[in-house]
Amino acid sequence: MGAGHAHRLYRHGTTPVHALPPHCKLAAVLCFVVAVVSTPREAVWAFALYAALLAGVAAVARISPGFLLKRLVIEVPFVAFALLMPFVVPGEQTELLGLSVSVPGLWGAWNVLAKGTLGVAASVLLASTTELRSLLLGLQRLRLPPLLVQIASFMIRYGDVIGDELRRMSIARRSRGFEARGVRHWGVLAKTAGALFIRSYERGERVHLAMVSRGYTGTMPVIDEVTATRTQWAHAAALPVLALVVCLLGWTV
Repeated sequence: MGAGHAHRLYRHGTTPVHALPPHCKLAAVLCFVVAVVSTPREAVWAFALYAALLAGVAAVARISPGFLLKRLVIEVPFVAFALLMPFVVPGEQTELLGLSVSVPGLWGAWNVLAKGTLGVAASVLLASTTELRSLLLGLQRLRLPPLLVQIASFMIRYGDVIGDELRRMSIARRSRGFEARGVRHWGVLAKTAGALFIRSYERGERVHLAMVSRGYTGTMPVIDEVTATRTQWAHAAALPVLALVVCLLGWTV
């Protein structure tokens, strides 16, 4: 993992959120999401408080609302699924905007939308304030199985490489006058996908042989040891602790 390897979601900054160790932020986001998911769907006010907590984190991290909202587009498939629930879930019926919809379906749609949006927003904030390399180091620090960490690191490193290979193949097709315009051209695209798979597989074999020749035995050396102080853990714990308080109130109020 090359130093300084960033991704499109990451926004460079020197804020307190950026400065937190990655494993602290990963643990905080995970605990926050667990608290959100555990909250009863009927406690509508609780989800408003969760959104306010995330807005506070975004403000401290200097992540603009526009940037955050644009990245929430990734949850569109879940939104489409949620919008169908009032029409397909059986149960008591009511009228909404002149349409007959299911009451359990409405609650189900609200549950999916509210919890899904909050979870995605928390993930976007994490990605916006943490580099990919740091995220992997954080996962390593949290004792995630080393094999999974290695697979993730290789995916990150070689995803761009394979993407570049696909672009070169696309340019080669266009330079020969090819444009996919219908079903007739699916065969060519399928052959392209097959060629890309073979090239990627062969590249992976060459990379593995190069790693073995340099002493790779199945584990990657830990070059940077990521640590956190009690103060940093306390700062990271502020979000999940407040979320836990809201969750408990949601069950009791």
